[in-house]
Amino acid sequence: MHDIDQAPIANPQTVNVDGLGCHSGKEQMLSAAKSAGKSETLDQYAKDYPKGPHDQPQSMCPAFGSLRVGLRMRRTATVLSGSACCVYGLTFTSHFYGARRTVGYVPFNSESLVTGKLFEDIREATYKLADPSLYDSIVIINLCVPTASGVPLQLLPKEINGVRIIGIDVPGFGVPTHAEAKDVLAGAMLKYAIGEAEQGPVQAPRHGKNEKPTISIVGEVFPVDPMTIGMMLEPMGLAAGPVVPTREWRELYAALDCAAVAAIHPFYTASLRQFSAAGRTVIGSAPVGYDGTESWLQNIGVATNTPQDKIDLAKNRILPAIKAALSAAPIKGRITMSGYEGSELLVARLLVESGADLRYVGTACPQTQWSDLDREWLEAHGVHVQYRASLEQDLAAMREFKPDLAIGTTPIVQAAKQATIPGLYFTNLISARPLMGPAGAGSLATVVNAALANKGRFEAMKDFFTGVGEGHTSGVWEAANGVPQDRPEFKDYTKRQVIKLMKMKKAEEMI
Repeated sequence: MHDIDQAPIANPQTVNVDGLGCHSGKEQMLSAAKSAGKSETLDQYAKDYPKGPHDQPQSMCPAFGSLRVGLRMRRTATVLSGSACCVYGLTFTSHFYGARRTVGYVPFNSESLVTGKLFEDIREATYKLADPSLYDSIVIINLCVPTASGVPLQLLPKEINGVRIIGIDVPGFGVPTHAEAKDVLAGAMLKYAIGEAEQGPVQAPRHGKNEKPTISIVGEVFPVDPMTIGMMLEPMGLAAGPVVPTREWRELYAALDCAAVAAIHPFYTASLRQFSAAGRTVIGSAPVGYDGTESWLQNIGVATNTPQDKIDLAKNRILPAIKAALSAAPIKGRITMSGYEGSELLVARLLVESGADLRYVGTACPQTQWSDLDREWLEAHGVHVQYRASLEQDLAAMREFKPDLAIGTTPIVQAAKQATIPGLYFTNLISARPLMGPAGAGSLATVVNAALANKGRFEAMKDFFTGVGEGHTSGVWEAANGVPQDRPEFKDYTKRQVIKLMKMKKAEEMI
């Protein structure tokens, strides 16, 4: 209790500007957080999730990644601590993507934030939630303002009534993407689980312990992919282990109790650090396409001391089927691709092996040692790989290479269609498909070839809408009545008036 009472909770800098400080500026909030005692956390994030060559990719709020991981776990309560507007947006996005669980929220205002009452409210809410008949764990996530204010979730009890308490900071100014925020929570849970395993026996997996040595899978993958991986591993006397992030707490122990770790998504730096600390070997890349599968099976076999004849048996069983699938569904056309899910390089490899003329792949995630195999393979096949890709870089690649199909985020697809280039949204139409084994080749080719065939439709639409204005001239105008003219001076005048009104309103609030 003494530590809690004496905790340096408040950092008033975060509430001096723009209400509760949501828009006080990234550098200001970062400085405030460090002065409020969050330097160690933020320094570790900077090492795990390096930025550059530019500051930060344009994508959704990073905290969505951690929230998504928590909401997908059985017997886990997830609570947000942040500004109401942020919590509303994250809750909406979560349910848009199929969450069927309640998102907890501890509200606050300037007074409760500055006085430290917010931490006491979080603590009280955690004790009320900690019902072991309902939950194995409770996850509390600090968003930008509480992190910048130094709200010390690390001072919460590690366990209440047998329910594990996991408190993490996931500020937009410290974690670059929502993909990496998944790793923040997954890594914290693995670290907690290692501590439990070191203390003694832990809960067995729901369906019992696998008799074969297992390969744990790191990264969210399409549900059928782990089964495909298991089928590939079977001739080697191995089995597919749990997928991290897990769907249940007890799966964490099974994930740690593995023969080796497959870093399917190579940016899970914190999670892979925990596996390495537990003495597990990590293998990069994934069994995608012919070349990818061949090298991945070889690397897995070497890491698990599997005899070469068994490795060759596994290859001989699966590689002919993959080769046949690639030959049966070729992709012909020039493509540029980008995304922020973390599987971009794997999809790129599959596109190239399917025959696509892929010129550019951009990912919002950082370069790590676990992605080197994929990067080197792609560069050897003439593909430009851009880590931490910005929207501007993705657009520049599309304009330079003039693809027959642009795969990317919403603004990329929008820009492509405006240029009469067919486009596919990476997250919903590409990453939400199987990638491993023969199923991956066939599934990807189906959707890509269908999009490539739409070029004529876009050209027909462009011809139909020729003459329709855009921007300030949007619409159909009769020349006799005049076409609207852009009036930048009026826009500047209106902007100045709005700023003036905002300042007057702010001054009145301070009286």
